Amino acid sequence: MYKELISQRKKDFDSVLEWARNEVAGIRTGRAHSSMVEDLIVDYMGSKLRIKELATINTPEPRVIFIQPWDKGVIPLIEKAIKDSPLGLNPTSDSNGVRLTIPSLTEERRKEFTKLLHQKAEEARIKARQVREDILKKVQNAVREKTAREDDLKNAKEEVQKIINDFNKKIEELVDNKEKELSL
Repeated sequence: MYKELISQRKKDFDSVLEWARNEVAGIRTGRAHSSMVEDLIVDYMGSKLRIKELATINTPEPRVIFIQPWDKGVIPLIEKAIKDSPLGLNPTSDSNGVRLTIPSLTEERRKEFTKLLHQKAEEARIKARQVREDILKKVQNAVREKTAREDDLKNAKEEVQKIINDFNKKIEELVDNKEKELSL
């Protein structure tokens, strides 16, 4: 009984991990990543679209992002979206697209981003613990209702703890890799 429940909820752990990866990818390092700007919202023809839906995003150099829209008329709108974003970047544009030069991080900004990184990691751990608690509550209810045995609860705790340990290991790897990027 509990094995079915755990296998059904395993995708919840995977989605939390994917959420964490996306959040961590959005944290700016000294290097240019297309993920820094691809989800910024542009108000285009009455619709709110992400930049990645309007343009090709490239990183031709380690500290440069080049956004080449399919419709050249959207260039000023992309510039405005970037200026209004919390990235703190100054876009420059020409007839082909928008260019962003990523400045190297100051020590203060590096510390802020490291702190943000740890906050995102902790949020992911909390979400994973919530999934774990939900699974264990359902198994406990089944034990109370006599549809499961005490051994099932014990086995469920052990199995879910293994999943949590594996999850935490992946989160730590994610944090360690991003911290290395931040220190470059």
